[in-house]
Amino acid sequence: METADQNTDMCCVSAILLCLCLAVVFVASLYVWRSPYDREHPTIIKKRFFSVFIVCLVSPTSLYFGMNEKYLEKATFLELLGIRWPGLIQAIVMPLLLTMILFLGPLCVEDYSGFRRLFSQSIYRIENIKTLTWWRGQVVAPLSEEWTFRACMLPLLLQCFAPLTAIFVCSLFFGIAHFHHIVCRLKDGVTLKSAFFMSCYHVGYTTVFGAYAAFLFVQTGHFVAPLTVHSFCNGVELPDLTMAFKGPLRKFSLFFIGLVSFCLLLMPMTDPKLFHNDLFWHKQFV
Repeated sequence: METADQNTDMCCVSAILLCLCLAVVFVASLYVWRSPYDREHPTIIKKRFFSVFIVCLVSPTSLYFGMNEKYLEKATFLELLGIRWPGLIQAIVMPLLLTMILFLGPLCVEDYSGFRRLFSQSIYRIENIKTLTWWRGQVVAPLSEEWTFRACMLPLLLQCFAPLTAIFVCSLFFGIAHFHHIVCRLKDGVTLKSAFFMSCYHVGYTTVFGAYAAFLFVQTGHFVAPLTVHSFCNGVELPDLTMAFKGPLRKFSLFFIGLVSFCLLLMPMTDPKLFHNDLFWHKQFV
């Protein structure tokens, strides 16, 4: 019994250390380039694209060497990474629809103000897609972050933690990894105190999103589920909740309806059976 408990403890420690290494390497890759430019400069954006590409190539090795052989016997390596065919379409559509329901209020408010009409114009879309910042926010950041922090981290944690615990730990790594933005804020002339509190706020909401993304990964067993939602959320950005209390009562109603509907539909729309997923909630992972 003691040997089994010791093996479990060692498994948990090694999983956390591997996840820590992944998070540190991911953040460090953004700062390996010395340059006088800020993070919005095209040169820096391109170099960071290359950095995270290398990290994404290397990250799966931690999963390959960190997983216990008995788990690799029950699922292929690609399946553990969330890459599989069964339930793929559902994994794209259902989580995205669920997230849009949550953002019902903000989306409608933006539509009233004209931003959605502007976004729907072909010329605006084409010009936007040409920019590196669009590719960073909609493609590269969601792809690299979900690959590293969900696909490569979660299976490591799930082999020795219960799913809810693994989701919580994974979201902490994801949230804390965003604290590095304090460096950019200090370079922009923001005071240390303000930069610290802004970064703590950033860590807070990215941790919450990280938990949601991890939950989607575990429920669907698909990497594409949190990836699609991440890209969508980067596009609409963090909603201004104060807008719910400004103007007509219908604005508040839309925010409220969206939140309540999201809570009611969360479990039914992410039922593992919909995605042919019996991997991460299986008793072997509990």
